[in-house]
Amino acid sequence: MAKAGGTMIVRPASAADLPAIDRIFRTSFCDTFAHLYAPADLQAFLDELTPDGWDAEHGNADFAFALGTDEAGEPLGFAKLGPNKLPHVEPEGTIELRQFYLLKEAHGTGLAQQLMAWVLDEARRRGAERLALSVWSENFRAQAFYGRFGFTDLGPVTFMVGDHADEDRVWAMKL
Repeated sequence: MAKAGGTMIVRPASAADLPAIDRIFRTSFCDTFAHLYAPADLQAFLDELTPDGWDAEHGNADFAFALGTDEAGEPLGFAKLGPNKLPHVEPEGTIELRQFYLLKEAHGTGLAQQLMAWVLDEARRRGAERLALSVWSENFRAQAFYGRFGFTDLGPVTFMVGDHADEDRVWAMKL
């Protein structure tokens, strides 16, 4: 179990890390959001994310993945950057933070800040002028986290989980 003050490591993810990334995503998403959805909608959403899909994105130079681990190498979180598909943001020069997930045991360890440092560095390295993301309108913890890094709320976007429509908010920042 990770603890606050322990050494956290963030590194580019390899193809061998994709099963751990998939596990982190599914565990974190379900721990945080599963109670909001009918089981069929949740399952339909999770079924869209396949090992082949993770592998295709990882192999595409337009995407970048980072894995966060504890000092023993236990995977605890990940971030994924990719081409922007969000509204309300100037498309030219924008990269999107597509996914940013941590397991519950990583909360309070500093890993989220380290992953965000990687995200900002990687976005700048790729020449992006802006970083955009979407976050559920009622995920106030995440919104406060992004706000501390200088992201601002630009407006609503619909996020589908199966047949269930959620209101997410588009947030962006200049790099």
